[in-house]
Amino acid sequence: MSDMSDIPDATAPPALEAVGVTKVFPGVIANAGVDLALRRGEVHALLGENGAGKSTLASILTGLYRPDAGELRMDGAPVTLKTPRDGLERGIGMVHQHFRLVERFTVTENIALGDKRLPWRWSAAKVRTEVEQLAGRYRLPIDPDAIVGELSVGERQRVEIVKVLYRGAEVLLLDEPTAVLTPQEADALFVTMRALADDGRAVVFISHKLREVMAVSDVVTVMRDGAVVDDVRTADTDPEALARAMVGRSVDLSTRWARSAPGEPVLKLAGLRLDAVDGRGRLEDIDLEVRAGEIVGVAGVAGNGQRELAETIAGLRRPDGGTVQVLHRDITGVRPSQARMAGLAYVPEDRLGTGLAPSLSVTENLQLTRSLPFLIDRRGGLAHATEVIERFDVRTTGPGAAVGTMSGGNAQKVLLARELDVRDGLTRAIVVAAPTRGLDVGATEFVRDLLDARRADGCAILLISEDLDEVRALSDRIVVLSEGRIVLRREAADAEVTELGLAMAGQATPNDAPDEPSQGPSGGPYHEPGGPR
Repeated sequence: MSDMSDIPDATAPPALEAVGVTKVFPGVIANAGVDLALRRGEVHALLGENGAGKSTLASILTGLYRPDAGELRMDGAPVTLKTPRDGLERGIGMVHQHFRLVERFTVTENIALGDKRLPWRWSAAKVRTEVEQLAGRYRLPIDPDAIVGELSVGERQRVEIVKVLYRGAEVLLLDEPTAVLTPQEADALFVTMRALADDGRAVVFISHKLREVMAVSDVVTVMRDGAVVDDVRTADTDPEALARAMVGRSVDLSTRWARSAPGEPVLKLAGLRLDAVDGRGRLEDIDLEVRAGEIVGVAGVAGNGQRELAETIAGLRRPDGGTVQVLHRDITGVRPSQARMAGLAYVPEDRLGTGLAPSLSVTENLQLTRSLPFLIDRRGGLAHATEVIERFDVRTTGPGAAVGTMSGGNAQKVLLARELDVRDGLTRAIVVAAPTRGLDVGATEFVRDLLDARRADGCAILLISEDLDEVRALSDRIVVLSEGRIVLRREAADAEVTELGLAMAGQATPNDAPDEPSQGPSGGPYHEPGGPR
């Protein structure tokens, strides 16, 4: 973050400016008279809840949408962008959260792909040299000859950034760029963002991670309900004030620990193994216990076996070895419905593809795993859905609304209400994957409160997440999964970010993952609430 002496000349026209921009979709005002000034030499953070209008604004700034009112200006002059190519030709580029690369091509080929400036017979050697120069200048280490499909997630992101820079971008928008990175990769990205700004570019950082926004940005713009509600220099604010601006109230995202010592083991994995022909997504000898009244966090970079672990426990995959037990009952390889009858609930990371049926209503989705297929209590289901909507503050038109028409945060509330409602006394073990991915700060607070409450009820919770902040904020114990193996085990009180990040990147030492400790039913040291974290 720059000090006041580094602030760009406020009298110079912004590199890119939105003036009174309004965009209306059927029944929704996505942007309402938005003013935004992006200046050279600044990292500008854009914050807001889901549905606040950030994505629509970014789409207008890059030429994907055209505003219904207001205008865009570049260096003070009005400009009309009809397509993203128009934006890129004028020096406006965006790195999307989901990469747009051809895995079978090399880095150089991906960067050259679609560049109309290149002649029909282009020189791969020349492009390769320019790629090396850009990568070195902005500390983006990549091999121009590497096959993209063989690169890590962090390396692919670097390719996307170099690709935009190669096209001449002077205004660079990064959409949730740290969502799939280790802490070390995120820190390296921040160095790159700072270098780009120091080189005279305008950098836009779209994120919901307040700590990161405070660490890297110079200016923060907060949006709510399609309008800008705060525009402040980062040095003059704090995370609490930004959270209040985002949701209109105070938000508590502080660390939560178990309020009492954990009880007996509820979920037990012994020698769990899942083979894969291509060597990806396999599990190797997973030994893990989760006790009543505790949350065990599983950290790891995407693609290291997290999804396979969750689906194997839940009965969606049959393991090639080892066992899964819930309350000493063997559920290895049973059907998902049988796992549920044994007391297991499952919240998958793919909420709309696996967890919910988008075309069905709230009422129907709440009954999917709680009713027999031939015995549906429609009256009772409607009453239950009405209660859930009120108790979980689900923003929807009513119990009959299709889940697919709702925002990600509200859809997630429906899924959590179905899986985490333990009032029937059946659910004792919960496997929850990426529970707050893509959710705004208000919805994140709700989800964390709910998981904390289920822990207090005595449930054993296995929390699987690529978000290390989330894992550290909720877990009593943490394990790191890398290439399908547990490579690190730590009590949450002893877990350091650097050590966890290195383990996530595959740099754990052989002695970092000892066998599960034999400590009796308490499962290790218990820390009073409010104790050191």
